[in-house]
Amino acid sequence: MQSYGILNGAGADMEPVPDTNHFRVFTEMRAHMDSLKVTGKEPFRIVLEEAQGEIEEKKSRFIATIRPIETEEEALQVVEQLKKKYWDARHNCYAYILQGANPVVRCSDDGEPQGTAGRPMLEVLTGANLQGVVAVVTRYFGGTLLGTGGLVRAYTAAVQEGLAHASIRTMRYGVILHVETDYMGLGKLQYLFGQQGIPILDSAYTDVVTLTVQVPMEKRETVIHGVTEATAGKAVIREEDPAYYQEAEK
Repeated sequence: MQSYGILNGAGADMEPVPDTNHFRVFTEMRAHMDSLKVTGKEPFRIVLEEAQGEIEEKKSRFIATIRPIETEEEALQVVEQLKKKYWDARHNCYAYILQGANPVVRCSDDGEPQGTAGRPMLEVLTGANLQGVVAVVTRYFGGTLLGTGGLVRAYTAAVQEGLAHASIRTMRYGVILHVETDYMGLGKLQYLFGQQGIPILDSAYTDVVTLTVQVPMEKRETVIHGVTEATAGKAVIREEDPAYYQEAEK
């Protein structure tokens, strides 16, 4: 079962929202995340290292910090670290998604009006198909009220700006193949892998040639069949156990 959490509050930009709305917002977010959750062995994206971006809206500063995480404890530690770093800020709103077929998601408005910060931040992360990531947006109030729509737009734009500065890679479920061939088959295999968009990770040249390639699971049968045909069945294929791997840059 997928786990959800939404922590809400009321901020300076509108009147406090009654607690009776909490269940409605929680239910809406649960339905939203059910429609987006990763099933089976679908690809997803990760951030490689910390990134920051900043926007300004009517003199309010919104500083977005994006970091990779592995556990919920790590995500909350990041939030606490940034609260200490930006101790004089009015709000440190956050959203995070853990890795997994049914990823745990959490978000907090940290005193902003209910649904105006954490939820739109989370929607940016899910829309980017990210997992294993936390986003924290620190707000320094500029003296002008933004209203609910303005806050949603500002927190959304802040996370987008942070992601624009992040190094992002796709994680894809597949296999590593070690293909051994004679030198006559080398050019045919290089052509085959190029046509299929399969990266060659390593090449070893001895009395035979061994090519190591990453193959997405959905292309596995096609590629193995292609290798067999291209080498008239002479190639020897050794296959590693399926796993998620970081897609090579093109």
